[in-house]
Amino acid sequence: MDLEHEHATPARGRRGRIETARRVLAAAAAVLLAAGLAARPATAEETLRAVTAFAKPVAFTQSFLRFVDKVNTAGKGVVKITVMGGPEVIPPAQQAESIRRGVVDMQYGPGTYYLSDVPEVDAFVGSTVTPEEARRSGGLKIMQDVYRKKLGAHLLGHFDAGINFYIFTIKEPRRTPDGGVDLSGMRLRSQPIYRELFTALNALSVSIPAPDVYTGLERGIVEGVGWPLVGVTDLSWDRYLKYRIEPGFFQGDLVAIVNQKKWDSLSPQAREILEKAATEHEAESRTAMAELGAATDRKIQAAGLKVVTLEGTAGEAFRRQAFETAWSRLKASNSPDYDALRKAYYAK
Repeated sequence: MDLEHEHATPARGRRGRIETARRVLAAAAAVLLAAGLAARPATAEETLRAVTAFAKPVAFTQSFLRFVDKVNTAGKGVVKITVMGGPEVIPPAQQAESIRRGVVDMQYGPGTYYLSDVPEVDAFVGSTVTPEEARRSGGLKIMQDVYRKKLGAHLLGHFDAGINFYIFTIKEPRRTPDGGVDLSGMRLRSQPIYRELFTALNALSVSIPAPDVYTGLERGIVEGVGWPLVGVTDLSWDRYLKYRIEPGFFQGDLVAIVNQKKWDSLSPQAREILEKAATEHEAESRTAMAELGAATDRKIQAAGLKVVTLEGTAGEAFRRQAFETAWSRLKASNSPDYDALRKAYYAK
């Protein structure tokens, strides 16, 4: 949800980034291995070492930690998740590769962090159904097959889906004659999932890592962000963001994944415990995030944030335009699963 993928063309630049990534992962592997060996109990309990894309105080990480507690309670003596840390352990941009290579066993974070490797993640972004419905329709099974083939990972669950994304700005957006918004020239902190939408609204996409957004807002480097309601106050961005455009769009793309070889090595009992906890947490976290988002919205509106509502057909067109950017991007990737995923995840 906050990674900008760079596509520099010089071979030297690519080699440099690859080598840097290798060094980061090698160092992280050494640290995690040492920590894992030091903490390993002399029992038959199977342990999964996990990392998260966000810092511990962020609401999304807190949700994942509740899932971890659920697994560790139900799996006592059978399976245990040990959270090694977040971005301070392995940079979010490197976490998917750390799963592929087995540096860590489990990762929780936005699927769009590795959108270039798994373009099918846009099915989560453009989803209008709940994770429970996607499980029943076979959508999750399709995504699990994709993750196994493209990332060498088992997709355990689609968590925290009860959120919409919004455009927040520091100044009131201009309106169009038909009731829409014109963000011409406005610098918005962006990421791959927003870029086409921001372009259509004539905004300028600016790449800034999430930890640097506060400073970017403070210094006027960016004039707004695309982000869910949840997390805005955790990161103190609400100090500068004064307007929110309604309606919301997209759905959360936060998932928990496990290195496929590690998953296959687990006992059937351990896998059953993890699957049951993931299925339960999908429903529980969706409800909890929806409630937290509503509470956050009340809080920031009480503090002075104003909602710019696009009424009627203008609002419908805005929302439809946003969702279609996700599906158009997935279609352009030539994914053989496009039609099946759209049928499973997009109910108009």
